[in-house]
Amino acid sequence: MARQTWHMFTLITIIFTILSLAGDVFSSTAAPWYENLPAVTMDYKVHIDAGKEDCYYQFVQPGATFYASYQVLKGGDGMCGFAVRHPNGQIVHPYEWRQSAEYADQTSSGGYYAVCLDNQFSRFAGKLVNLYLSVIRYDMWEKYAKEVEELDMNIKNFTNSIQFVERNINDILQFQYHSRAKESRDYNLLVDNNTYVLRWSLLQIIAVAATGTLQVYFLRKLFEVKDNSSKTRI
Repeated sequence: MARQTWHMFTLITIIFTILSLAGDVFSSTAAPWYENLPAVTMDYKVHIDAGKEDCYYQFVQPGATFYASYQVLKGGDGMCGFAVRHPNGQIVHPYEWRQSAEYADQTSSGGYYAVCLDNQFSRFAGKLVNLYLSVIRYDMWEKYAKEVEELDMNIKNFTNSIQFVERNINDILQFQYHSRAKESRDYNLLVDNNTYVLRWSLLQIIAVAATGTLQVYFLRKLFEVKDNSSKTRI
């Protein structure tokens, strides 16, 4: 029983080890879904304690435009330090104790930028800071614009096809309408002719029967013999 429990514990340990290693590999290789978008903007409101420094990291694709800015909203003298570190480790924007500042890199070489907010000069007051970061890939926008143009062309082609089909359908509907109208006209004409023939046929039958009856009557009158025998008087 103890041996079986030990084997079970060993198996569970191996499974958790494999899962942890896989998670580390996945977390180290997988990038956030938004990093491949043509434009990413992030707006933070962060609180920096007195005598502290907070750094935030933003990944930038090669050739993209990186922009960072901050503004102290409230706290103490309303100022704090702001610095930007390039992915190669160089400080591209040195520390400045100001209320607001900004930094822009129009053609980035790519990598993780570090944006640091420093409140070390303030010993007692914390600061509420609005931090804005944006990454724009204009090449992706051009690509999307071309795709939209191609999509627009495809939509135009599809629209033209739909219009062509619609015109044909309208022609077919018009032809069917005229065919139904002709059929209805011919049917009504047939019904009227049938009624006309039946009516005149009945009238002619009545006329022939009446004529025959009159002829028989007059023939019988013609050959009728009257009894003219005189009475003898005594």
